[in-house]
Amino acid sequence: MSGRYIVGVDVGGTFTDVFILDQETGTGTIRKVPSTRPDQSQGFLAGIRSGVETVGAVATVVHGTTVGTNALLERRGAATGIITTAGFRDVLEMRRRDRPTTWGLWGQYEPVIPRDRRLEVAERVLADGTVHTPVDVDGVTAAARLLLADGCQAVAIVFINAYANAANEEAALAAVRAVWPNEHVTASSRILPEIREFERASTATLNAYLQPVVADYLERLQDTLRGDGFGGDVLIVQSNGGVMTVDSARQVPIRTALSGPAAGVIAAAHIATSAGFPNVVTCDMGGTSFDVSLVVDGETALTPETSIDFGMVVRQPMIEITTIGAGGGSIAWVDRGGLLQIGPESAGSDPGPVCYGLGNDRPTVTDANLVLGRINAERPIGGKLARLDAEAALAAIEATVAKPLGLTAMAAAEAIIRVANSRMAGAIRLVSIERGHDPKSFVAMPFGGGGALHAGALIKEVGLAGALVPRFPGVTSALGCVIADMRHDFVRTINGLLDGFDVAALDREAAAFQRQGLALLDRAGVSFEGRDTLIELDMSYLGQTHTVAVPLAVGDGDDGVGIERAAIRAAFEARYREVYGRVLEALPIRVLNLRVATVGRRPKFDLSILAPDAAASMDAAGRGVRRVYVDGAWHEARIWDRLALPAGAVVPGPAVLEQSDATIFVEPDLQGSVDRLGNLLISRKEPA
Repeated sequence: MSGRYIVGVDVGGTFTDVFILDQETGTGTIRKVPSTRPDQSQGFLAGIRSGVETVGAVATVVHGTTVGTNALLERRGAATGIITTAGFRDVLEMRRRDRPTTWGLWGQYEPVIPRDRRLEVAERVLADGTVHTPVDVDGVTAAARLLLADGCQAVAIVFINAYANAANEEAALAAVRAVWPNEHVTASSRILPEIREFERASTATLNAYLQPVVADYLERLQDTLRGDGFGGDVLIVQSNGGVMTVDSARQVPIRTALSGPAAGVIAAAHIATSAGFPNVVTCDMGGTSFDVSLVVDGETALTPETSIDFGMVVRQPMIEITTIGAGGGSIAWVDRGGLLQIGPESAGSDPGPVCYGLGNDRPTVTDANLVLGRINAERPIGGKLARLDAEAALAAIEATVAKPLGLTAMAAAEAIIRVANSRMAGAIRLVSIERGHDPKSFVAMPFGGGGALHAGALIKEVGLAGALVPRFPGVTSALGCVIADMRHDFVRTINGLLDGFDVAALDREAAAFQRQGLALLDRAGVSFEGRDTLIELDMSYLGQTHTVAVPLAVGDGDDGVGIERAAIRAAFEARYREVYGRVLEALPIRVLNLRVATVGRRPKFDLSILAPDAAASMDAAGRGVRRVYVDGAWHEARIWDRLALPAGAVVPGPAVLEQSDATIFVEPDLQGSVDRLGNLLISRKEPA
C-alpha cells in the first residue's frame, strides 16, 4: 500500500465529514464541507482536497455512505422486477401481517416493487430441499424479457425454500444473466440462504432495488478520485461495522443500508474504551436524524435483522441502531391538536435551517439553538456560511410556533429544544432501560454536528452517569471509517434438533465458510494486524419462535473448527440462562442457523495524537461571555475555544465550547473536564 494518508469520509445530509490520518507524522486532520446533492462525489472530493496536498498521496479512502439509506427511505431505488415461484408473488405485500399503526386498523403500505413487476414461474423446492418441480427455464427467460421491456434495471429471483436447495434459483440465475444487459441480478439464496420467506424476499428485493443506484454512485466516485490522481484502495463501511471492497458493495449494496451510522458507533466504542468508559450510549445527531446505539463492555451490539422503514425488512448482520427524525435540520411544527412536533421532515442542507437564509421559512432545532444563544451566529460550523441569520430564525419561531401556542418567542424556542430532547431521551431509554440496562452505569457519547448541544439535557432526563464528548464530535463517523475492521458474514439454515443432526457436517460447513472469508480478506489487498473467525448458532427450545445467538469457540481442527455437540449444548444453556434467567431442561433444543464471520483487524492509530497541546492554557482558550437562555431565564455563559483547552481543565456551566466541527453546551448545573486524550467529560457539578 503506497501513499501517505488514510482518509475516512462520511457523507451526511448536510455536511461531508473527513478525517485524514497522516501515517508519516502520526497526526490527524479534520475537514467538514457541505454535502453536494444529487452528486455526493463532488463534496466527497472537495473534502479530501481541502486536507491533503495532492489526492495522489492518499493510500486508502474508507467511506461511510448514506446513498443506500436515502434511496430506501425516499424510495428512489431503481425500477426493479421480481421472478418468483408460482403462487408467491404477494409475499412482499403480506409481510408478517403487521400494520403501520400498531393499535389502529388503518394505514396503507405499498411495496417498492409493484405487483405487475412481480412475475411467477413454475418451480418448487420442498422444505427438506427436495426439488419437487424443476424450474421452467424458458418461463424465466420470458419473464426477464417482459421485465426489461417494462423498463426494469434490476431483477431479484426469489424462489420458495431456495435456502434449502438453491438448484432451481441457480438455473434461473443463469437464464436471466443470458438476456439481462447489466450485472444487477440478485438471487435470494446468494444474499440470504436462510429460512423465513418474507425476510429473504425483502432482503433480496431491496438489494436488487439498490444495485443500480449504489453501483452508479461508486463508479462516479472512483472515476472522480482517479481523475484527480488517486491510485489507492477504496473501502466501504458495512452496516455491521466492518468494511468491504467496492466490488463487494456493488454486489451486495444492502449491506451498506446503515453504513454511515455504523462507522460512528465503531469510533465511539474505541474512543470511550480508550478513555476508560466501556459502557456507552452513542448519540449521533446530524442534520436529519438522531441515531442511538448501545456499547456494553466495549462491544457493539449486532442484530441479525432491522427495519429501514415499515415493510422494508433487511435481514443482514447490522450494528443495532435506533433512528428517529430529530436532527439539527428537523422542522418544528404545530399539529391540528395544538401539540408541538419535531420532524420527521428535515430542511437538510438545501435550503437548510431558516438561519441559513437559503429560502426555508419553517424553524428547525438548529434555529432554536441559535436563538437561545447556544450557537455562535458569527462562527457557524462547516464553513458553508459566513454567518447565521438569528433574526430570521427568531421571526420564523415566533410565526410558526410561538403565536399558535400563545408563547413568547424565547419560550417557544426552548419548547422546541425540550420536545427534541424528550424524543432523544425516549430513544435512549428504548436501547437501555427497556433492555434491562441501568443508565446510571452508562455515559452518553454525543457526536455529529449537533449532539453535544443536547448532552446535558439527556444526562438529566435519562439519569446517565455523564457524557463523553470526543475531541472532534462532528467527524466521529469519519474517524470510525479509518479504524473499522474488514468483515465478511455468512449464514446457512440448519433447522434441526441438537440431538439429531450431523454435528460433523456442521463443523465442516463452518470451516468452509471460514476458508471462504479468509480468501476474501486475502483478495482485498489490505494489510491486517490479525484475523479472527466468529461462529454463532441461532438456537431455541423446540416450539419457540424467537432464538438466542450462541457464540462458539473456534478450534484448530484439520477439516473443521472443532465444534462438538456437548460444547453446543453447554454454550446454549449458558446463553439462554444469561438472557432469560433459567433453562428449560425438559425440552429438546433446536439449532436454526449457522453464522460465521471472518474479521481482518486493521491497525488502530493511537488516539493520543488527538490530545491537547502541552502548551495549551485556560487563558488562551477563553473567548469571553455570551448570554444563553436556559429554563426560562438568561444566563451569562463563558465561551471557550474547545481545542485550546489543556488536559485537566475544568469548565463549570453555563458554558459554550466552540470548534470548527461542532458546538458543546454545558448547562448551568453541570461541568466539563478535559481528559488526557482531549475528550470532554460532562457531569454534575461537585458540591461546593
